[in-house]
Amino acid sequence: MALEVRGSMAQGESSSVLEEMQQQWASMAGMAGMFVGTILLGLSIQPVYDIPEARAFGEEGAAKAGNVLLEMFFILVFTVVIIWLARKGLDFVIKAIVMFALWFSMFYALQPYSALFWWLIGIESAVYLVVSSTVIISTALMVLLHRYPEWYVVNGVGILVGAGVVTIIGISFVPVLIILFMVIAAIYDHWAVNSSKHMLELADTMISLKLPVLLVAPKSKDYSFLEEGDQVMRSETPEDMDWDDPVKNMPEPKKSGRDALFMGLGDVIFPGMLVISAVSFLPEMGPEIDYVFGTMHAGPLTVGLGTLVGGLAGYVALMTQVARGNPQAGLPLLNGGSILGYLIAGIIALGPTALWQDISFF
Repeated sequence: MALEVRGSMAQGESSSVLEEMQQQWASMAGMAGMFVGTILLGLSIQPVYDIPEARAFGEEGAAKAGNVLLEMFFILVFTVVIIWLARKGLDFVIKAIVMFALWFSMFYALQPYSALFWWLIGIESAVYLVVSSTVIISTALMVLLHRYPEWYVVNGVGILVGAGVVTIIGISFVPVLIILFMVIAAIYDHWAVNSSKHMLELADTMISLKLPVLLVAPKSKDYSFLEEGDQVMRSETPEDMDWDDPVKNMPEPKKSGRDALFMGLGDVIFPGMLVISAVSFLPEMGPEIDYVFGTMHAGPLTVGLGTLVGGLAGYVALMTQVARGNPQAGLPLLNGGSILGYLIAGIIALGPTALWQDISFF
C-alpha cells in the first residue's frame, strides 16, 4: 500500500526533509504508535490461536510454499475486482465485501478479550456468552463505522482488524514462507505504486468509502476524515498543464486542517505477520513467560520483538521519503527492515540454524 503526507512540501515550500519531519512529528509519531499497537495487540492473542486447528492450511500446510502463492493470488484477484467495481460505480458492493471481511478479522481479535472479560467477572467456560458478546461488539463497531466514519473510528476498527489479520496469517506460515511472502509483496507494492499506480487508485477508493483498510494520522486538530475527498493519493496536477503559465492551472491549496498522513493497513500487516510467525514456529528456547492468554518462550519472543524494532527502523527510513509529500510504496522499506531485524535478533537469540525451516512447494 501507499503512504502519503499532504502538506507544505506539496505547496512549494523548499524546506529540508528534516525540517518537514520536525513539522510533522506528531502525525508521524501517532502513526508509529498505531503500527506498534496493532502488532502488539496481535502478539498478545497469539497463544490463543497457536494451535493446529486455527492454522489456515493446517499444521502441514504451514510449510508449503504453494499456499503462500495462493494467498498472493487472492490478493491480486481482490485488487482487480475492487478496482473494476469502483470503475463501474458499484461502491455499495465494494463496501459490503470489505465490511464482511473486516468484521470477520475483528472477531478474531476481540474474541480472546471477550473471554477474558467473562472470566474476570467469574463466568468460565461460557462459550455462547463469549461468541455472542464478540458478535455484538463486532457488529456494533461496524454499524458505528458505517454511520460515522471519522478518523478515530476508522483507526480503532483498523487496529482491531489488523491485529486479527496478523494473527491469522502469522500462525499459518513458518517464518521462511512469511519472508518469501513479504519479498514478493514488496516487489508488487513498488510496481503498483510507482509504475502502474493502480494501488493509488485502490487507496483512493477505500478513502472515499471511508473503510478502515488504512490508518489516518491527522496533522492538525481540526482535521476531519469525513470531509476527505476521493483524490488523495493520485496527483492533483492537471495532465494538460500549461507550463508557460502553470500558476493559473494549479488547484487551490487544501487548507492545512485537512492534511493527514495515510498508511495502508497492509504496511502494518506484513511486518506483523513475521513477528507472530517467529513467536509461533521458532524453537521454544529460553525461560517460559506465562500470562493470561497462555505461554511464550523468551527466545522466540525476543526474535519477534527484534523483528518489530526492525520494522520501526524501516518506518523511520520511510518517513524521510514521505516527508517530501509524495505517495511512497511502504512495503519495500518496512518489510526490509522487519526481515533484517528478524535475522539479527534471531542469530543473536537463537543462532542461525534455528531460523531455517524445511519447506516444500506442495
